[in-house]
Amino acid sequence: MEQITEKTKQVRMRQVFTIVERNGKSFWVKVGAAFSNKDGSESLYLDALPVNGRLQVRLSEGRNGSEGHDGEKQ
Repeated sequence: MEQITEKTKQVRMRQVFTIVERNGKSFWVKVGAAFSNKDGSESLYLDALPVNGRLQVRLSEGRNGSEGHDGEKQ
């Protein structure tokens, strides 16, 4: 059985967002999480469904917030 380290969990886990437009501004609303499976597929666990039908899956932010929603270092 594969031992999953904290670093492995970070790489495998992603956050799922919907982007809501209000008053000309975009707001990222977290609606769930995604995990990579051993066979390369992904499992999504949603806490809510977006009314606009759009989902964004992004790498999880590090504890220090070093990665932004667009995946670029800030």
